Amino acid sequence: MAAGRTPSATAASFPPPPPCFDYRAAVLADTRAAAAAAGNPALAALVESGALVRVPRRRFGPVPAWRPPDFVEPEEVWILGTSHLSPDSVADVERVLRAVQPDNVVVELCRSRQGLAGIMYVSTDASDEPLLKSNMFSLGGAKFFGAVNRSINLGGQSALALRLLLAVFSSKISSGANRPFGEEFRAARKVSEDIGAQLVLGDRPIEITLERAWKSLTWDQKTKLVISLFRGITSTTDTPQEEKTAVSPYELYQKLSTSYPSLLQPLIHERDMFLAWSLKRSKAVNKSKTVVGVVGKGHMNGIVYALISDQGDLRFRDLVGRASSDTWVSSLIKGLARDTIIGLVLWALYEQLQALL
Repeated sequence: MAAGRTPSATAASFPPPPPCFDYRAAVLADTRAAAAAAGNPALAALVESGALVRVPRRRFGPVPAWRPPDFVEPEEVWILGTSHLSPDSVADVERVLRAVQPDNVVVELCRSRQGLAGIMYVSTDASDEPLLKSNMFSLGGAKFFGAVNRSINLGGQSALALRLLLAVFSSKISSGANRPFGEEFRAARKVSEDIGAQLVLGDRPIEITLERAWKSLTWDQKTKLVISLFRGITSTTDTPQEEKTAVSPYELYQKLSTSYPSLLQPLIHERDMFLAWSLKRSKAVNKSKTVVGVVGKGHMNGIVYALISDQGDLRFRDLVGRASSDTWVSSLIKGLARDTIIGLVLWALYEQLQALL
């Protein structure tokens, strides 16, 4: 389409929470009762602050007919909302997991985010430098070409280019935070190992998210977005310290969506539903008693809404599908040389932009 791609008709299948929906009010009674039964004052404080909620299985939407007959959804799902740059969130994660003792811990990460997922496995003796440079858009440094290849395979060249730009832009505006990004996920991994819980990467692959976001824009909007990101990266104006410490991926997405409303659907609403499905419908949580989700606070309203309002008529593939008219052979022949060249060019671009920071 010459004018770019408008949001697909299936976007109507992923409705966001209505303006009147309040996740706390929707499940407060169930959460308070469970926290009181646990007899843990720390849990009660998190519940009252809105950082912790519980959704029992009886509140879930119907089990879809396409699920195997032996699939059983978890008895309960706890969701802890965190701040990716706050040390308090690290303590909250440790406190909740040890009190609830879940079978599974679902974190707001995907396999594709090698740079950020790597935070969970950095030893305590390692320097802070790699942690401080990681963010949700990062590509793994030691496995850069593997990350590039995966990015191209899942999201295409445009998604890779957008990811690189956002990685540098996010690093620049967060450079004054002086905190490792997403350290609560590392805490979730460590406690999960201690209590014998399975760690689940529950977010949609970032390449697919960015590809769907890119395709939701018109060509005019794409041009404006790339120009604005380049301006932000190359700007010599210092970002106020208070803004640097406040930036989170969710807030960055919201800022982008203010200027480009069509981005709200792929960047936020669809991911909320994907995370909700990971919590209650993924193979990893089959027959689990208790599941805890560790996600950014901004996702809690959408996740709770998706858990209790989902009608079971959608599949994971509805949120990750990519439309293509080429056969796999045609795509391979057309893309092999092009992808190699683009990967090398983007790597060089990424290294040059990093040097500007």
